[in-house]
Amino acid sequence: MYNQFMNTREEVKIMLGSKCMTLKELARRMTELSGKNYSQSLLSHKLKDESLRYSEMKLICKILGYRIYIDFDEIRLGR
Repeated sequence: MYNQFMNTREEVKIMLGSKCMTLKELARRMTELSGKNYSQSLLSHKLKDESLRYSEMKLICKILGYRIYIDFDEIRLGR
């Protein structure tokens, strides 16, 4: 079940689990697609410290078959 207060690390773990993929395999695929060097330990560190870039999250979603959806709440925006 989705929790609006879930952090990025928890969300990625759920997505990985749903695709039966390890963080090590994700890092390998990210390296292949981006040309940048991603290791399991680097990804783990980024997820733990909440320092994952938006572009990296988009790449993770692309690899795992997810889309990022942003819904702006008009009430919070004062409209």
